Amino acid sequence: MKTFTKRYLLNSVKEDLKEKMVFIGGPRQVGKTTLALQCIKGKQARESHPAYLNWDVLHDRDRIIRGQLPSKQPLVIFDEIHKFANWRNLIKGHYDKNKSRMSFLVTGSARLDYYRKGGDSLQGRYHYYRLFPFSLMEMSRNPDSSHLNQLLKFGGFPEPLFQGKERFHRRWLRECSARILYEDLRDLEKVREVSRIELLLHHLPDCVGSPLSVNSFSKLLGVAHETINNWLCILENLYVTFRIPPYGHKKIRAVKKENKLYFWDWSRVADPGIRFENMVACQLLKYCCYIEDTEGEEMELRFIRDTDKREVDFVVLKNRKPEFAVECKTGEKKTSANCLYFRERTDIPCFYQVHLGKLDYGNEETAVRVLPFIKFCKELKLP
Repeated sequence: MKTFTKRYLLNSVKEDLKEKMVFIGGPRQVGKTTLALQCIKGKQARESHPAYLNWDVLHDRDRIIRGQLPSKQPLVIFDEIHKFANWRNLIKGHYDKNKSRMSFLVTGSARLDYYRKGGDSLQGRYHYYRLFPFSLMEMSRNPDSSHLNQLLKFGGFPEPLFQGKERFHRRWLRECSARILYEDLRDLEKVREVSRIELLLHHLPDCVGSPLSVNSFSKLLGVAHETINNWLCILENLYVTFRIPPYGHKKIRAVKKENKLYFWDWSRVADPGIRFENMVACQLLKYCCYIEDTEGEEMELRFIRDTDKREVDFVVLKNRKPEFAVECKTGEKKTSANCLYFRERTDIPCFYQVHLGKLDYGNEETAVRVLPFIKFCKELKLP
């Protein structure tokens, strides 16, 4: 399968670089460096290009600190510089001194808007983007079942996805987890109990799609509730997992405190049905973040669940108003009773039920539209 190399954020990033700095955050090996290098004019650039400076490379690190920026380069890329405690002051100095003749692009495998370890604020000087794994519409302009099967099996990260080999995928997962736990945690967080976080990460795939019980992990690992919550926040800041809160409508007895957890790499989830749900969650979050990062709208991804345990998997909100709800099913012949129930009792205008089959029936605006996930992505023009 041929890789579609032009990432969905490329044009937006190039346009914003004309005005301000651009920050790109996202998981390890999701393609941030490749995207950044595609912003360099001329022939396809590689990591050896003089405009690319990587904090993890000692020679580059020394040049960054000394202020020795590459000459005659209209764009300078700083990769993983957030690992330096005073990185914001450093970047601010470079930008304020050189913004009339240079553009700056900063990438990192963590939330660059979170790791503000000291220094002056960069507010007003940059636009922030979150780069997501590949989705169906990025793999192909006209995706089919083969693209969907590949994506479900190997996840959306470029290397394992386009290698398409189970052995490579297994090794890649192990190596990626090790780098997150023993490199990123060391560089960004003062965590002593790495082995317990590793155990937490081992158990989390079994919790995907269900209300997450922090108390159960507190008992399992023998640490305080606050500690587990802090570890979960760290995993979110490193783009390993994300949590979504419930949508509380006044006409239903909605749960208010329970969150659901998902992985950025859904291939970590063994159960096929839950893996599909996780992939849909990542696709919808990608849609929300894309609209938020490019258009400035306030987007949220939530789920509906009431005290009687009726649930619909996802609700997308725009500027605090629901746009549509999505239920994931492996079967295709039966409309979800929960969708019909919440259809009558909430102000959500559209309900979709997506599946892996071929049937397409119903109406999303009057009842529930049941349709293949591939068609859902095409019709909503998801990134």
